[in-house]
Amino acid sequence: SGVSWGLAIQDDITLSAWNGTIFGPPGTTFENRIYSVSMICGPQYPDQVPEVKFGTQINMNCVDAKGQLKPTWGIMGSWQRQYTLENILEQL
Repeated sequence: SGVSWGLAIQDDITLSAWNGTIFGPPGTTFENRIYSVSMICGPQYPDQVPEVKFGTQINMNCVDAKGQLKPTWGIMGSWQRQYTLENILEQL
């Protein structure tokens, strides 16, 4: 798939701060582009949706002017415990 993710801080024993990368899908307006996101999993994760913010400027309806993924968008708005960070990245 066109996504990858890993801990933002290598010795983060709480597993709360993550970086993600999305590679623009071929045949779309995002082709040949690489997008970076930060994902913060609070103490209630996985029961509560993580915060997701683009570090790369992007023009998408599901992203606000500050780069924050809107909490009502798709998978975020219908969050379930079994969803993962990978699911979020793939949906984007």
